[in-house]
Amino acid sequence: MASLARTLRPLARAAASSPRTPLTRSVLSRAALRQQAPRCLSSTPKRRYDTDNVTTEGEPYDLDTMTPTPIFHFTETEQAMADTVSKFAAETILPKVREMDESEHMDPAIVEQCFEQGLMGIEIPEKYGGAGMNFTSAIVGIEELARIDPSVSVMVDVHNTLVNTAILKYGTEESRKKWLPQLATNTVGSFCLSEPASGSDAFALKTKAEKTSNGYKISGSKMWITNSMEANFFIVFANLDPSKGYKGITAFIVEKDTKGFSIAKKEKKLGIRASSTCVINFDDVEVPASNLLGKEGEGYKYAIGLLNEGRIGIAAQMTGLALGAWENAARYVWNDRKQFGSLVGEFQGMQFQLAQAYTDITAARALVYNAARKKEAGLDFVRDAAMAKLFASQVAGRVSGNAIEWMGGMGFVREGLAEKYWRDSKIGAIYEGTSNIQLQTIARLLQREYSG
Repeated sequence: MASLARTLRPLARAAASSPRTPLTRSVLSRAALRQQAPRCLSSTPKRRYDTDNVTTEGEPYDLDTMTPTPIFHFTETEQAMADTVSKFAAETILPKVREMDESEHMDPAIVEQCFEQGLMGIEIPEKYGGAGMNFTSAIVGIEELARIDPSVSVMVDVHNTLVNTAILKYGTEESRKKWLPQLATNTVGSFCLSEPASGSDAFALKTKAEKTSNGYKISGSKMWITNSMEANFFIVFANLDPSKGYKGITAFIVEKDTKGFSIAKKEKKLGIRASSTCVINFDDVEVPASNLLGKEGEGYKYAIGLLNEGRIGIAAQMTGLALGAWENAARYVWNDRKQFGSLVGEFQGMQFQLAQAYTDITAARALVYNAARKKEAGLDFVRDAAMAKLFASQVAGRVSGNAIEWMGGMGFVREGLAEKYWRDSKIGAIYEGTSNIQLQTIARLLQREYSG
């Protein structure tokens, strides 16, 4: 199929020089982003690694001068991203969805094509080989992928919103030059935080690190780690000084072929089965000093910040899933399924359910894109991200479950995708913070605002 470069090139002033980096040096150039007018709240150029006072172009940044627009207003680049990823997912991923789910294995060709399409380096600046797009563009891509396959979506999501972001925000310039070109073009990344006794209580982790003459040594294990099988690059959180509690937690970069690193078990899961989720062991894994990410003892701060942003990505995965489930069922009941001589979708009871479900999806999407825009604008978005993830996961579960009933027997069998959407939806209320953790976050921030 046509690459994103060929689709998006008309939006850019300069043509891309490489056909294998379709999102780079074209639409995603700053020149291309500058030409999009009028600039508004929904197209803010500020990115997570900008300073507080200037845009990426070095211009003063002032929200008060921007004209408000609808939440679902996309810039030309963002809309092109949506259209092109939708086409890529339908033409390239859809034919392999059922096979990947049944085999519980991500097709390596799909991974390679995600790189070729530029979907693995959406926010990585062009100078490091990435696309240089804004955060909302990443959310758009994640949502569109999830309409077809949430497993592929979460692979792209974790790689972009957690791994790439970590290097952009906390890596040195040397580490950015070393790792970002690889992450943008051929190396899948993984984020290793959770452990058997450290899930919702993320900072109860037991994996330890100690200093050596050449750097550090890591021992312990991680559990529920996404992208484990596909990844060659791992961001690992370990406690360098347990006497300090969570303030001893430090982040490190570990490569898969490092001695002592091993994947102990691949989990067999209810949903998102093509997405690998594994137990990883670290047996005195030696890490050079240059692979320290950020500062010693500040890993807990990095994890909190990254997960807050990552929750918007998971919320987008859930709204994409809900849209996919709704569309799949709606087409069936309005075109194929007949009872009592009429299409099932013509019955008022069915129409009301379809209308309510679509309204819920739209409300969830509004929360997602509002959180994304606030994050881009440099505003406090933590409560918004929690609300988006909470509600989007609830809507995804409800809509995908109802969609099976709308389709009757065809929704229950594994010939189609209806039952898969429902299975895939269950993880939304669990990973990157359970629903109870989101409720706790929302309530804590509300209490802070309304107390006293």
